Amino acid sequence: MRIVRDVGVAEDLAQDALVAALEQWPQSGVPDNPGAWLMATANHRAIDHFRRSARLERKHEEIGRELEAQEMAVPDLNAALDDNVGDDLLRLVFISCHPVLSTEARVALTLRLLGGLTTDEIARAFLVPEPTIAQRIVRAKRTLAEKHVPFEVPRGTELAARLSSVLEVIYLIFNEGYSATAGDDWMRPALCEDALRLGRVLAELAPWEPEVHGLVALMEIQASRSRARVGPSGEPILLFDQNRALWDQLLIGRGLAALERSEKLRALPGGARGQYALQAAIAACHAQALTRTKRTGRALWKFTGHSPDSRRPPLWT
Repeated sequence: MRIVRDVGVAEDLAQDALVAALEQWPQSGVPDNPGAWLMATANHRAIDHFRRSARLERKHEEIGRELEAQEMAVPDLNAALDDNVGDDLLRLVFISCHPVLSTEARVALTLRLLGGLTTDEIARAFLVPEPTIAQRIVRAKRTLAEKHVPFEVPRGTELAARLSSVLEVIYLIFNEGYSATAGDDWMRPALCEDALRLGRVLAELAPWEPEVHGLVALMEIQASRSRARVGPSGEPILLFDQNRALWDQLLIGRGLAALERSEKLRALPGGARGQYALQAAIAACHAQALTRTKRTGRALWKFTGHSPDSRRPPLWT
């Protein structure tokens, strides 16, 4: 995306590189640095793409210079990919949440590109037909390309304007990982990890925003229960029956610290407790309690209006 400046083209080039790997690696073997191999292959596809288009000759020259600089650092490319993946993912989130897109399009595109969700899963999450989501995603990609949206994390007022959409996307990614809407598995831990990483990076980027820390607190505390939420056969274990000894105390501590930062920022003039900080405060009560009673649980369920028998419980359960 950084090289071609077009979400759709970048996605196509990435797919081409993966196809090339599937064709070549069975015969040649997996290279020592698979990430570097895929990146180099996609870069070569990018050069071919621009060479076929005379009107993008200037872009071709820019890519040539950028690729030349990258090739000088090939030995460190694999490490660079690991070091920068959080920033790159966050850049893509902010691009997908650009104000030129509608709120529905922002969320759908980001969940499709970065959330690991299929179009069908996104459609079920929003209770709309799958073709509707597919059309939103296609139109969003086209709009970003036509508007030449830069590959960068916005600053100042521009960041604040997109922040609520970014938080919503990260929340939905985590929620899908915490309680999957489809499939045989109750949880999808990789999605929770992706959302947590994005949230932590965002907290460093916007340390003055209480809701950012509130969301991080919520995810940290909820993720602490992962080992206790699934039984030996993959069956879900609700909060009433979970073994609290399996809860990750390190994640709970990090979550409580993030919640404390959120509360301190909320106490400043103009501060207010948002939905994520509120959910985090409820989750913190459970995390700090020594026991769990059904009376307390059902009172909280009554408070939220969510049935304890629902297929998709709220995050704090």
